[in-house]
Amino acid sequence: MAEENQVIDCNSTNAWEEQLRRGNENKRLLVVDFTAWSYGPCQLIAPILAELAKKNPEVTFLKVYVDELNTVSEKWGVDAVPTFLFLKEGKVVDKVVGAKKDELRTKVGKHAAVASPTDDSCPTSDTCPSGATAIATATSSESATATCTATATSTATSTDTA
Repeated sequence: MAEENQVIDCNSTNAWEEQLRRGNENKRLLVVDFTAWSYGPCQLIAPILAELAKKNPEVTFLKVYVDELNTVSEKWGVDAVPTFLFLKEGKVVDKVVGAKKDELRTKVGKHAAVASPTDDSCPTSDTCPSGATAIATATSSESATATCTATATSTATSTDTA
């Protein structure tokens, strides 16, 4: 078993089901990387996933090799690798298909912020003013802060020029 803040390999159906059960019980966000050993883009995105796992201790990161656990990937509708599913209480709440590191970082930041109990007055970034979002997500992850800051800056810039 991997330590906290690391990507956990699910090498068997039992290991997968155990991680899914734990995530459901803890109501934790699970980010699942459906990957293949031999596919280059999967190998290129792996260090990004490891970095996100270290920066987001409130999220559980899992890796499922589709060649080994094809029944699991079929059950979850995965037909391309890498595919990242964001699961909350056993349900898919988001998805990234492909080795899209910026999109992966953004969505982890978004869902980690929603999952962490830092500010009950701001349940999602969609309902908070830009300043409140930046404050609420600053404790969740550095990448989320950068994303929110960039969004707030571009909003302010477009408002100033309008």
